[in-house]
Amino acid sequence: MPKARPTSREVLADLVSFDTTSGNSNLPLIDHVEDWLRSFGLEPCRFPDATGTKSNLLVTIGPEDVPGYILSGHTDVVPVKGQDWTSDPFVLREEDGKLFGRGACDMKGYVACCLSKVPHFLEADLKSPFHIALSYDEEVGCIGVRSMVADMAGWDLKPLGCFVGEPTKMDVITGHKAKHSFRVTVTGKSGHSSLAPNFVNAIEYAAALIMKIREIGERLAKGRHDELYDMPVTTSHVGVIRGGTQLNIVPELCSFDFEFRSLPEEDAEALNEEVFAYARDVLEPRMKAVDPDCGIGFHLISSIPGLATGADEEIVALAKHLAGRNGFSKVAYGTEAGLFREMAGIPTVVVGPGDIAQAHTPDEFVEISELAACDAFLNRLIAHCSA
Repeated sequence: MPKARPTSREVLADLVSFDTTSGNSNLPLIDHVEDWLRSFGLEPCRFPDATGTKSNLLVTIGPEDVPGYILSGHTDVVPVKGQDWTSDPFVLREEDGKLFGRGACDMKGYVACCLSKVPHFLEADLKSPFHIALSYDEEVGCIGVRSMVADMAGWDLKPLGCFVGEPTKMDVITGHKAKHSFRVTVTGKSGHSSLAPNFVNAIEYAAALIMKIREIGERLAKGRHDELYDMPVTTSHVGVIRGGTQLNIVPELCSFDFEFRSLPEEDAEALNEEVFAYARDVLEPRMKAVDPDCGIGFHLISSIPGLATGADEEIVALAKHLAGRNGFSKVAYGTEAGLFREMAGIPTVVVGPGDIAQAHTPDEFVEISELAACDAFLNRLIAHCSA
């Protein structure tokens, strides 16, 4: 990145050039950004993972004796393997007012806007500081940001608010659903299918549990509604199933993955426990009556808290003013925003450039006009923090 006042587009081209797919290290990008920040005399702080191959990065700009605002974005992106791209996904390409590249929308566009404002932050007479917070492994369960948010929870001065820049077309998002996902492993007893009743069919017991999850989902569809969501109810979903070797063998193993995406007001743990209890109290006794080594195990894949920021909170009014919006909405997908709220008690909204419909797609893009709208949002925030 050039030192002298780069544009958000220039910074985005730099960020896209780093293949920060979640399975890779993000350290080359972190090194690059850290070196650039240090060229301004800033001292970023790292929060590395246990392997030392990934890290969060946090930098504070402005006075340190007053609370300020967090600008939060993740550095990882989803894979491009198997997708039909018309150009190199790690080289930013401009066409018809759009910037194409992996992460251009989700969410390096927002990160680029924030980093491009660093010289502006430094030149302004800030009365409140900015904290630029870059995380890793958001795409695989909002894993990385937790260590950084845990540190913020111990700050003497709680930040005034946090803006998580997921792509919302600069609409202000005050709520998103919680997500709990699990991998279930069903262990049965194998044998020849001609004697099937003498054995424990892992697929059949998995199917029984899947039907229970479906039953819960059908009940939830008739329950609590929030019409501000595009999907106004808590949902259940089974997305992957594996099991069996061939038809004439009773399958010994079957596994499947399921999730609940719950409204923030829903008791997500109670939903999980309902599934666990059905497996433990109804299905396993039948299985163990045939063979005590049979059973059902659960492995947590991800757990993301929901976000429920009140419509009357100051952060909402400020975000609407900065974005030039009169209203707000809620989304079904999860973000890191719920962690800032739950772990550190920081008032948080989601607002950023780009359309979520473009996230994770081949030829992912962000419109140049969206970056301009985000730049304007940040310019207004600089003015607000300088008043």
